Amino acid sequence: MSTFHRSTLAVVATAFAASFAGAAQAEDVVRLGNLKFAHYGAVSYIKEIAPKCGIRVEEHIFAKGPDVMQAILAGELDVGATASEAAISGRANGAPIYIVAGFAKGGARLVARPDGNIKSVKDLKGKKVGVTRGGIHEVLLIAELAQHGLSASDQPGKDVQLVFLAFADLNQALLGKNIDAIMQSEPQSSQAINKGYGVEVMKPYDTPIGAPVRTMVMSEKFYKERRAVAAKFMSCFVQATKLFIDNKAVAEKYVRETIFKNQITKDDFEDAISNSPYSYDITAEHIQTTTDVMAKFGTGKMRNPPVAKDWVKTDLLDAAKKSLNIQ
Repeated sequence: MSTFHRSTLAVVATAFAASFAGAAQAEDVVRLGNLKFAHYGAVSYIKEIAPKCGIRVEEHIFAKGPDVMQAILAGELDVGATASEAAISGRANGAPIYIVAGFAKGGARLVARPDGNIKSVKDLKGKKVGVTRGGIHEVLLIAELAQHGLSASDQPGKDVQLVFLAFADLNQALLGKNIDAIMQSEPQSSQAINKGYGVEVMKPYDTPIGAPVRTMVMSEKFYKERRAVAAKFMSCFVQATKLFIDNKAVAEKYVRETIFKNQITKDDFEDAISNSPYSYDITAEHIQTTTDVMAKFGTGKMRNPPVAKDWVKTDLLDAAKKSLNIQ
């Protein structure tokens, strides 16, 4: 073989190898949808340690869980972090997703104006209550009101008038006394209390749902067709979560400085995480109960309520925890 042919083959081989490596690298990108809350911090941290897991994570921040579901439906995300209600509604309305882990518990609080004389849920009768539409907080609020015999709507004429606002706008509406109370997430509910324009009425965990578990979902396509990458992502999730559970200083620094740009205090963070601790696990039973409560009260607008055991898949989580010796 001539020197020319050998050199040509070498160039072709090098180009092919580079192309193959590039394709492999491209395949190992994971597109993650997330929300900006304190208890979503460990999920956000995955992208920081992703390279040592052999992947690259592209994080996209959304305003609320249903927006994450829409992005998954559009094929723009592989994985999403959201409240269980958004995942259940998404699945009920055709989103091809599996719940694969639970990354935080709780994360909800009913907060009222200090001058409103609202000491319990029954005191909300005749009041305006702010909540974000289409989230677990709406489900919890409706369930709490029902337990106390109160009806609710965003139209006048019910016991409680709902005012639907984005999470980011709820505190401002309470501060401005445009509403009487809010069902809010963390750290915003802790902020309202610590800044003095809100008082805690209750943590809404006495419904059949209990403390809601935030869910990690994967598209069916990602789960089924990119198993090796999905397994690497899940290992990264477990490592990030373990770090945040074991090392509160790292968790606080990352959430306060990187996610919230020093807009929340140490007290805000500590109060928030005490009400929404990081976790790993999820059960089909919890998701089924949440689904049943949603169906009972008509929240989530489900075309066909999904059966939890059909789409809660914890095998990747179980394998990741086992490989990292986590119980």
